[in-house]
Amino acid sequence: MAWSPCVSEVVWGRQAYSSEINKKGDVMEQKVIRKGGSFLFEDVPPAEVFTPEDFGEEHEMIVKTTQRFISNEVAPNAEALEHKDWEMTRKLMIQAGELGLLGVDIEEEYGGAHLDSIASLLITENSALSGSFGLTMNDHTGIGSMPLVFFGNKAQKEKYLPALASGEKIGAYALTEPGAGTDAMSIQATAKLTPDGKYYKLDGQKQFVTNGEIADIVFTYAKVDGDKMTAFILERGFEGVSTGPEEKKMGIRGSSTCTIFLDGAMVPVENALFEVGRGHIVAFNILNLGRFKLGAGCVGVAKLAIESAVGYSKERIQFNRPICQFGLIKHKIAEMATKTYMAESMVYRSGGLIDTILDTVDRSAEDAGQQHAKKIGEYALECSINKVYCSEVVDYVADEAVQIYGGYGFIEDYPVERIYRDNRIFRIFEGTNEINRLLITGMLLRSALKNEIPLFAEADKAKDELPGMEPLSPSPDDGPLGYQQRLIARAKKIYLALCGSAAQKYGMGIEDEQEVLALLADMAQEIFAMESGLLRALKSIDSAGEQQAKMKIEMVQLYVNGAMSRVADYARQLLSAMETGEALDGQLAIVGKASQFTPLNDVQLRRGIADGIIEVGKYTCS
Repeated sequence: MAWSPCVSEVVWGRQAYSSEINKKGDVMEQKVIRKGGSFLFEDVPPAEVFTPEDFGEEHEMIVKTTQRFISNEVAPNAEALEHKDWEMTRKLMIQAGELGLLGVDIEEEYGGAHLDSIASLLITENSALSGSFGLTMNDHTGIGSMPLVFFGNKAQKEKYLPALASGEKIGAYALTEPGAGTDAMSIQATAKLTPDGKYYKLDGQKQFVTNGEIADIVFTYAKVDGDKMTAFILERGFEGVSTGPEEKKMGIRGSSTCTIFLDGAMVPVENALFEVGRGHIVAFNILNLGRFKLGAGCVGVAKLAIESAVGYSKERIQFNRPICQFGLIKHKIAEMATKTYMAESMVYRSGGLIDTILDTVDRSAEDAGQQHAKKIGEYALECSINKVYCSEVVDYVADEAVQIYGGYGFIEDYPVERIYRDNRIFRIFEGTNEINRLLITGMLLRSALKNEIPLFAEADKAKDELPGMEPLSPSPDDGPLGYQQRLIARAKKIYLALCGSAAQKYGMGIEDEQEVLALLADMAQEIFAMESGLLRALKSIDSAGEQQAKMKIEMVQLYVNGAMSRVADYARQLLSAMETGEALDGQLAIVGKASQFTPLNDVQLRRGIADGIIEVGKYTCS
């Protein structure tokens, strides 16, 4: 899976086409580059999306390497790690570096492997199974290294990246302050140039720094001349840099989290990262990457929780039979697996989108890293959707796993207790889910206002079509998933009509209507989830046949049943917030008819899905 030596890009309408070219100049493969957010109004062929069934030999090797490392090296030391044995953490980080797990996103010339985004996601997903150590490792490889990969100059990369890739040095990211969490631009840390022009003198404090106590290299932010937000590379040994005590946390106790104090910290001018006054560019792009990867970690943990809960349910005997045979336990197992299937489909679909657009980067250019960051930023909306959706899925799955265990799930001796505690933080990491919901709709509307996507034109069309839409029901001509395709297309129309109405009603004041923005975001993520699962299933039908894709088909049927009801409910809430009186009654009638559908038998679908999961004893979709 080597990188293409030459890439051409042609912009054509709203899409671009990236073509890999061989040495003879023949086009070998053509991939569509779609605009971020375009899934809301464009039809996507199943063959175009990347799915876990498309993993290549190199991907499978990465999975096996990561799983062996976690199983053989990390798991036996779990208790020591949970009690903050930093010496053991460093030893394991060195081992991870030797296996190439820390340098997958780092250029080869600086000691990395620079593989594709799918490889990076797979390492994140499988290392997350180790809990706290997975967080330490993924923080290091993500936000603890990528500011330098994307925005560092050659001298900075040569100095720091080889040690980060090998695990000799551990990285961290310090943005949050006591008074500036989500509102990153309001940071108070200052940076003043010393009279000799050789150093920036940093003052302030950074809170909740993951890897803070063990980090050798820290990427942080301060304002130069009072208003120029700038990124800096700190070394632990710099004068004026110190750390506070470890935070006493609900979960992820085996990872370091502490405050970093900057008390006249002397940072060489050459350690200013990117450009003075443009630190926000670094911060926001790194957050996009963090959200993108966090979704994969959530998928990995959800699979672990399912395996643990199913295993217990097969062993726990009540009323003379295993509890996995009871209908309400099957209900839980099927819902846990189906939501995980959707999350997994979304994450790797997004990885495919990002890899396709990254193929257009000139890797020999001096600003290749910045090009990478900008290209990933094209899918900032999808990154936020994945972050919100996957973090809430893993919370749901962990909660249901505890419920299946019953009283034992509340006891530390059983694995789901730690899973439940450790993963609550994911809804807060990388921007809270509330902020990300605002970002999802906000980014979409900004793209529309800049004419990057035809959102408003599509919204006008949908508003005209909505009054004539009749309730949907299955047809003999639908095939295995034709009905679900029609339902998802209907959900898109409802969303577009309501999004256009909200934009028209509130104008620029819509940013103050947070409840409206959040409801639109919830509709958008349901559409992305439904469609991602659908396209994956259709692709499996095309490649392996309907029988082999049976569980995927059932999962899509089950999920779309529930999601369409949620979309209809969000629509009613939106209309109630925007309209009153007769106008509200009229709009509710129109949307009510358009969103009405004949549901399939959920009970039967869940039982079939659960039986398949119980048989293999872990998450599966085949």
